Amino acid sequence: MDMIRESLLGFTSFALHFAVAIALLLVFKFIYALVTPHDEWKLVRDEQNVAAATGFIGAVIGFALALASAAANSVSLVDFAIWGGIALVAQILAFAMVRLLFMPQLVERINNNEVSAGIVLGGTSIAVGLLNAACMTY
Repeated sequence: MDMIRESLLGFTSFALHFAVAIALLLVFKFIYALVTPHDEWKLVRDEQNVAAATGFIGAVIGFALALASAAANSVSLVDFAIWGGIALVAQILAFAMVRLLFMPQLVERINNNEVSAGIVLGGTSIAVGLLNAACMTY
């Protein structure tokens, strides 16, 4: 019985970190949708646009990877929230990088459901998330 009680001592910390992580994920999804000129939800929901879905879910996964590393390496809840915010900015910058440097016609191509554009965006977002996560292992 003591072993179970000892295991559950960290539950409050887990619950707080998990709640902050979910809140940050929701904030990320909201901000990402604001900064992208195309409406991912409309494209995915109404038009079954695979390019938009691929790019968007890649961004979410990339952010979640970085957020997971921030949670694993933070020294406090405030530290976690700060590094979660940094991860959010890095993922937004990944979108800007793809749009401005690699594929200037990205938005138009995603609107046209060009899957290759969605894969490039999603893959780059995941790659940035992995790099972001690795850099948080201080």
